[in-house]
Amino acid sequence: MPIPQSSTPPAAAPYGPGAPAPHAPRHATPDHQPPTEFDPAAGLFAILLPGAGHFWAGERVRGLLIAAGVLGLFVGGMLIGGIDIIDRRENPIWFAGQALVGPVAFGVDYIHQNHVKVVQRMQDPRTGQVTESRRTPRPAYTDANGIPHNAEQRGPDGAPVPAAAGAPAGSGKSLGRMYELGTLYAAIAGMLNLIAVIDAAFRSRRAA
Repeated sequence: MPIPQSSTPPAAAPYGPGAPAPHAPRHATPDHQPPTEFDPAAGLFAILLPGAGHFWAGERVRGLLIAAGVLGLFVGGMLIGGIDIIDRRENPIWFAGQALVGPVAFGVDYIHQNHVKVVQRMQDPRTGQVTESRRTPRPAYTDANGIPHNAEQRGPDGAPVPAAAGAPAGSGKSLGRMYELGTLYAAIAGMLNLIAVIDAAFRSRRAA
């Protein structure tokens, strides 16, 4: 004799605080992160030149965009405030941020210290020892005795020499906000490059 089929639907899975959690598919796990790889060569290239680390790793478009952004800010700062915004002697705190751009910042500072500033040589009358200091050439001024002086130029040996009457100084800091903005632009460029260096050295496997 055939067994009659039950018309009762199968019991639903238990639901509530004590019910087991359903298994989510592996590919749908929200906290799954791509593995991170350490690439010291890419990090080194990124330190030497902005964007070079990503370019070496095969991300050429990203590397070119980083180079354009970082170097654009750095050079733009100098166009606004002049080369005097890069000064490790007078602005060491700001230069600490600007130096993150890499050898480019140190090269600009070298040119500034050795080819733009004048060398002030002073002799101690007691010991006869000569000391040197580097400073920005003075503009035209009148001293305490009321004697007018022409602006200064850098001589062949680096010493300050008087410029022609009415001529500007060989170099000088821009006025007010222009100098501040230029200094800030160059420092922001360095901090952005630090982020790019970290991204180049510790790269995640990006989806193709």
